[in-house]
Amino acid sequence: MIAQNINNIISDIPENVKLIAISKTKPNEDIMTAYKNGHRFFGENKIQEMSRKFSELPKDINWHMVGHVQSNKIKYMAPFVELIHGIDSFKSVRIINKEGNKNSRVINCLLQLKISDEDSKFGLEKEDLKEIIFSEEYLKMKNVKIKGIMAMATNTPDTNVIKSEFMFAKKTFDEINSSGYNLEILSMGMSNDYQLAINCGSNMIRVGSLIFGERN
Repeated sequence: MIAQNINNIISDIPENVKLIAISKTKPNEDIMTAYKNGHRFFGENKIQEMSRKFSELPKDINWHMVGHVQSNKIKYMAPFVELIHGIDSFKSVRIINKEGNKNSRVINCLLQLKISDEDSKFGLEKEDLKEIIFSEEYLKMKNVKIKGIMAMATNTPDTNVIKSEFMFAKKTFDEINSSGYNLEILSMGMSNDYQLAINCGSNMIRVGSLIFGERN
């Protein structure tokens, strides 16, 4: 089922859209089923769980941290993480740069843009996000690279609300690129709204339950 679910989604989305299979709480066997089907991009929301899976599973897996990032835990994933999705402070950008330097690598991340009024949603206000990207301090950093924006829409059945939030993220993404900084990734859309997100300009989706089934 897992392999078929991945194939169904990939055949359903444009070629330029990358699928991150959200494997949090799922056993290694489920990840290996997807892996044997050719999938290499997996997302976790807890650094300890991701680190354990990294040590136990094939080393050509691309691990994405999709949960809220506590800055004091960044060091544990710095040696191997492919992309950190939810960065919402300059403090975290500085720590990623420091840990990247320690590990002699450039660590890629996305800044999380706050597009929902829900208290449970983290993220930077648009002006604060732009301030980080265009700051002299960030532009001098050698071991962190802001590759794009991540956004999470309001948890609501009202697609008009979700669409307006996604369009706000796309507008912000385009504004930054027209100002001279080259953002590549707009990560938005999950199991219940990824088609709408793609229609609004997303080129990276984070899908869990549609692939692995509901979490326990």
